[in-house]
Amino acid sequence: MTAATFTLRLARPADASLLATMSREFIEDGLRWTWRAPRIARQIESSDTVVLVALEGRRLAGFAIMSYGDTNAHLNLLAVDPAYRMQGLGRRMVDWLEKTARNAGIFRITLEVRAQNFGGRCFYKALGYREVLLLRGYYQGAEDAVRMRHNLRVDVTSS
Repeated sequence: MTAATFTLRLARPADASLLATMSREFIEDGLRWTWRAPRIARQIESSDTVVLVALEGRRLAGFAIMSYGDTNAHLNLLAVDPAYRMQGLGRRMVDWLEKTARNAGIFRITLEVRAQNFGGRCFYKALGYREVLLLRGYYQGAEDAVRMRHNLRVDVTSS
């Protein structure tokens, strides 16, 4: 079996429905569905947000949504279709978003992950994110979250 070849590109408004479905199935499972197509379409059109999609051929394999402030960014959503997990796609999308953030002068990225999502927490830890806060009832009062943070500042004097 050959390894999948993925293409990353910015999302288009026509992608919003597929991304919303992926969010409902892989991120918001068990919760009230809030990342519906109109909300994602607004994120795609926002100048303060990047919506990144990963494709294998023409098939959606994953996506991520990151909002950018002056010095901080927030990873709102990251999903990889289970058929494409453990192939480096999540890492590749996060790397792309972090590089974009650094180019924009962003110093810190934060995110929340379900406290019971031990695989997700380990994934982010392996990428340099630190757990900084437990947020009780963060997900619609039903589930706790862990806030994680990654400092993008690079000490240029040590190179």
